[in-house]
Amino acid sequence: MADKKKNNYVSKDNLGKNVSKNKNAKNKEDKELKEKREVEKDTSPKDIILSIKNASYRYSDAEEDEYALKNVSFDFESGKLYAIRGRSGTGKTTLLSLISGLEKCTEGEIIFDGKSLKDMNLDKYRNSDIGIVFQSYNLLPFMTASENIILSMDANGLKIKNKKEKAIELMAKVGLKASYANRKVLRLSGGEQQRVAIARSLSYNPKMIIADEPTGNLDKQTETEILEIFKKLAHEENKCVIIVTHSQNVCNTVDKIYDLKKVKEID
Repeated sequence: MADKKKNNYVSKDNLGKNVSKNKNAKNKEDKELKEKREVEKDTSPKDIILSIKNASYRYSDAEEDEYALKNVSFDFESGKLYAIRGRSGTGKTTLLSLISGLEKCTEGEIIFDGKSLKDMNLDKYRNSDIGIVFQSYNLLPFMTASENIILSMDANGLKIKNKKEKAIELMAKVGLKASYANRKVLRLSGGEQQRVAIARSLSYNPKMIIADEPTGNLDKQTETEILEIFKKLAHEENKCVIIVTHSQNVCNTVDKIYDLKKVKEID
């Protein structure tokens, strides 16, 4: 009888060990499955909207080995905010010209949304796919804020029933009240003018925004406010936003920084 009870205790003990063993095995299996999913997530195809592949540029009157930009390769995803950083003479302006299709790569290529810029209608690309924001705003000073935005709509042939209403809607998106719509650009502060410039770049709903030192003429507080607009455009509206900058504040805000170096430093 005692042996039978002993055997029962042994069986219960073994059962407990088996349950614990199975539980540990399940936990291990769950952990491995979670790790596998994380790996799959990390290696899944990314939503790359712009890809610069070994891009080089040499001016037509330059020496054969004298490049303004050489072997640059960067990838940009939709929904992210980027900074391109570099000292004077590293080719930042040249790179912007290549990205915007104003110049063509001497070597390499630029792919936008799966197509090489070499094979695209560049006027259509600039007028519908990308929006450009300048450091000096590039607004027409004798026109009102809304007129500057509407002019962009007209230039792109947009058929919108009430363009002024749309302009006011875009201004609200960048933090400007409707009362600013009829205000001449010359009566706006630098920060307000830059907000109008951003609204103008959004008038045709581009997939990508390129900003050339957009906060270079602004104070720190206004710079932070403008950066919040760019961040929302990237994270909430899934646009790719690329900022060329010297500002550390900008670099502290973006999702990723790309550094450009002078060609001689690369060699």
